[in-house]
Amino acid sequence: MAVERLDVPHELADLSVDGVSKTFSAAGRPVRALASVTLKVKRGSFVALIGPSGCGKSTLIRLVAGLEKPDEGVIRLRNEDPRAFRARGELGIAFQDPALLPWRTVRRNVALPFEVLGESQARHATRIDELIKLVGLDGYADALPSQLSGGMRQRVAIARALATNPSMLLLDEPFGALDQILRRTMNQELQRIWMASPTTTLMVTHSIDEAAFLADLVVVMQAAPGRIVGMIPMPFPRPRSPSLFSSPQFHAACDRLAAKLETPEAS
Repeated sequence: MAVERLDVPHELADLSVDGVSKTFSAAGRPVRALASVTLKVKRGSFVALIGPSGCGKSTLIRLVAGLEKPDEGVIRLRNEDPRAFRARGELGIAFQDPALLPWRTVRRNVALPFEVLGESQARHATRIDELIKLVGLDGYADALPSQLSGGMRQRVAIARALATNPSMLLLDEPFGALDQILRRTMNQELQRIWMASPTTTLMVTHSIDEAAFLADLVVVMQAAPGRIVGMIPMPFPRPRSPSLFSSPQFHAACDRLAAKLETPEAS
């Protein structure tokens, strides 16, 4: 079965993944995590990656972040190597574990990327305060992570990822550890934050609902080996209200994604 492809002109692509493959060793045997993956992400868009465990979603995120190197193929962020892109603070990353430094306040956790770049917190104090307010934590700037709920800690991680005003934001299951009710609230909050600062975003999620609600484009992957089997645009205008979750159009979109996940594809 042919894979749906959406062409993005090269000059409009913030991310270009061309023929990327990656193999790891597990228990002494090679495991092909990704096989000939090709993807372009349009500037200013929100793209979600969904697929079963082991299909290479997180591996792809790590490759895009420059934390791993592909065995084959090329990844470019605005025609640059991801590591150079990240070294300039142009890449923001948030994972499922917020990984906040427990001895630092919210303000000092958000300030961390500036310190990594060798810049002072004082110089960026206004930006830090604006981000804390943007993620809905005004009044908690001096709180420690232990004084925050799980959702609040994840907001701090997102604020930190946005600190340097990155050109690309990578999110790997940012709400995967939250319960369903809080997760939907955070979906709405992430949409609000993203619309206020529309950074090109690539997000990994296991939730079909989450992908359909947040993304402009949902990329469907399958495993053994990890590969893209579909690219499905979401037709819903923004802002998307909570009522969208119960609409027939939303359910139809989710059904289409589920069917794509369940349909075997030839490698």
